Amino acid sequence: MNRLKKIKKKRSGRDSSGQVSVRHQGAEHKKFLRTIDFRRNNKNVVGRVIAFEYDPNRSVDLALIKFSDGDTRYILKPEGLKLNDNVVSSENADIKTGNTLPLSGIPIGTFVHNIELTPGKGGQLARSAGTYAIIAAREGNFVHLKMPSGEIRKIRAQGYATVGTLGNIDWKNRVFRKAGTKRHMGIRPTVRGVAQNPRSHPHGGGEGRSGIGMSLPKTYAGRPAVGKTRKKKKYSNKYILQRRKK
Repeated sequence: MNRLKKIKKKRSGRDSSGQVSVRHQGAEHKKFLRTIDFRRNNKNVVGRVIAFEYDPNRSVDLALIKFSDGDTRYILKPEGLKLNDNVVSSENADIKTGNTLPLSGIPIGTFVHNIELTPGKGGQLARSAGTYAIIAAREGNFVHLKMPSGEIRKIRAQGYATVGTLGNIDWKNRVFRKAGTKRHMGIRPTVRGVAQNPRSHPHGGGEGRSGIGMSLPKTYAGRPAVGKTRKKKKYSNKYILQRRKK
């Protein structure tokens, strides 16, 4: 089991030269990085849930699975999964919480998570606490998925997904009662742009409580901060059938 955990190296938002490349990161508590089985590629081997664990690196909890061939892996914990439950990854697995199977074999209307964008690469979609996607329709080699954002997009039907909704649904209601809680998480303070000087932020400068001084807000690097910021020629535009809700 020790092979599933290693110390997470701290980078604190710095690049190889030591300069800050990502703001508002640093001073986090020492953490273990857990190796999670997003691919679920131990096919046709039944696994049993032997423990549930908290993971400081994500919002959802983990389930520790011991497979009948002796292998042990972490998976994301779905809502309703209990100790000693069995899970399996297979093309003909039952439609049961925690089981993984191709999108082509999952009925329309089923809630799924940990969805593969590229078959064989491992789950990339719907991986945070309380999230799920709904299989809305089928079209040739694609299925239509309604994403947590409300966006409807086409995903290759050969990709695998796990049945169920992810647990720890109340995570979004957590109240951070003191600044130290965020510091333990590795999140440093954020200063409003209008409170900075004009060399540090496009919103900066002015006398007293002035506005941002422009028609639309910008990021600290001068890029648009609101409106349609998605690239107009992004390769995946052709797969999006309905854009997300504003």
